[in-house]
Amino acid sequence: MRHSPPKLYAHFLYEYYTGKRLNLENPVEFNEKIQWYKVFYHPKILNKLVDKFAVRAYVEEKIGEKYLNEIYGVYERPEEVAFKDLPSQFVVKATHTSSHNLIVTDKKKVDTNAANKLFKKWLGKNQYYRTGQEWAYKDVKPRLIAEKYLKEDERSSLIDYKFYCFDGVAKFLEVHLDRTDNHKRGFFDLEFKPLPFRYVSIEKSITDEIEEPSNLDEMKRLSEILADKFPYVRVDFYSINGKAIFGEMTFYPSDGRKDFTPDKYNKIIGEYMKLPKLKKGQKLITEL
Repeated sequence: MRHSPPKLYAHFLYEYYTGKRLNLENPVEFNEKIQWYKVFYHPKILNKLVDKFAVRAYVEEKIGEKYLNEIYGVYERPEEVAFKDLPSQFVVKATHTSSHNLIVTDKKKVDTNAANKLFKKWLGKNQYYRTGQEWAYKDVKPRLIAEKYLKEDERSSLIDYKFYCFDGVAKFLEVHLDRTDNHKRGFFDLEFKPLPFRYVSIEKSITDEIEEPSNLDEMKRLSEILADKFPYVRVDFYSINGKAIFGEMTFYPSDGRKDFTPDKYNKIIGEYMKLPKLKKGQKLITEL
């Protein structure tokens, strides 16, 4: 099924994961519109923005180099990763896929042969066919990138701040806590008050009060600059002791397969996303 025509595959994937029929002619719910996005919204710049290395040029141009994490190298083959030249702590990521990260907190404990086998496996993955035909990833060149290991004082793992932006305006954000230990997530408004919807179980949701980052307004402003002109994009940042560091840009959160609870929010959030119109005879949207 993964090699089926995009329109057909979108219907299959959406119904399989949500139990609902997909209406590509008149999508209403948020995840319906994400499926439409995958099938019809193809500006070439999306290939650059989902590439974890190529996006750096866009971020530097829009908001400045100071918001980028330090990188140690970019590699096309596993054997190019020179472990001996890397610091004692670092992160290696696949630039062309999602969730392929090697987090190293002590280089002495790394099995380089095992790591190279892992890297080879990553480089053989195609994100477009690996998940739900997420178009932006289809032509992204497989590479590896080594980055500085980020850590916030007194926390075992980073907090992700993910801003949901519609037509360049952030409407709310998603927060991820403790990815390495007890991964939890929750949605917040722009005043950092909890919102009454989720897409994970209660057990995996943030229920305790968490401290608002000191630079929340700055991260919101930066997200909106990066999101300008796109009907929808999620812009992710970390806040490291008050300093904003860009994470990534995502056009298809959870591949458009995880509905919100309560159900009414699927339409409420869907209303935020104003899809461009296909002109008469037009099969794809290729311009911003």
